[in-house]
Amino acid sequence: SELSTSFYANTCPDFPKIARSVIRSEVANDSRSSASILKLHFRDCFAQGCDGSLLPQVGKEQGDGRSTKGLKIINNIKRAVETSCPETVSCADILALSARESVIALGGPSWTVEFGRRDNPSSTSVAAAVDAIPSPNLTATQLIESFQKRGLSKRDLVALSGGHSIGQAQCSTFSARLFNGTAGDSIDPALKSRLEKTCPPTAPNRLNNLDPSPTTFDNLYFRAVQANQSLLFSDQQLLQSDLAGFVKEFADNQKAFFIAFANAMIKIGKLSPLTGGHGEIRASC
Repeated sequence: SELSTSFYANTCPDFPKIARSVIRSEVANDSRSSASILKLHFRDCFAQGCDGSLLPQVGKEQGDGRSTKGLKIINNIKRAVETSCPETVSCADILALSARESVIALGGPSWTVEFGRRDNPSSTSVAAAVDAIPSPNLTATQLIESFQKRGLSKRDLVALSGGHSIGQAQCSTFSARLFNGTAGDSIDPALKSRLEKTCPPTAPNRLNNLDPSPTTFDNLYFRAVQANQSLLFSDQQLLQSDLAGFVKEFADNQKAFFIAFANAMIKIGKLSPLTGGHGEIRASC
């Protein structure tokens, strides 16, 4: 009934090697795959715990294309693992390990992933998962409350926001900052002017890089926050309240960011997993 690093030591010892091989191949082909998988893991765990309950719905509902891409990669790993160890490894464990390997593939930190999660027979909708995770329009106070409900500290909040070091965001997630104005916003005027041209109201699905170096996991994200050059309102809110000290620490010290991010991801991976006799091992994610 407990998660363990040695959970598959006897039943599927090649699982980590298989997952790593698939992830490296996928990321080499498309670096955006890393962000897709990291986002899936975060959403799944935030929605109702790390139980793989989000995955069955991603391919059925009209979610964003990157989530669908992430699911395809997880299913590729699942098929390879099933060939080696049938009916043994859960989709929830595959997703947890894939999130780590995806970050490592783009130069980010490693962390200890414990296994033993089982899949929830009941799936959660993509819409419910979107409602569960922090909105890009939340204020600092709202962000802190959202993370604290899940036992995550302010330091965890800022470190996990650093996951935006990789990937992209649709114009629709930050267009309000450009055309409607948001109270308490401090977007850099030059950035705002550029985005108004690249993100007209007629192109809500157009993608923009979340970070100056979107294919490398690093601390440039925090330097962008300091310069008021974040795409998302919620990211810029990290300069509010008592979160700004963590932003400065991580902007000045990438090693400190990596350590904090790794520790926070360990906490994320332990959010309400199903273990022991609960749940199931799905044949397909």
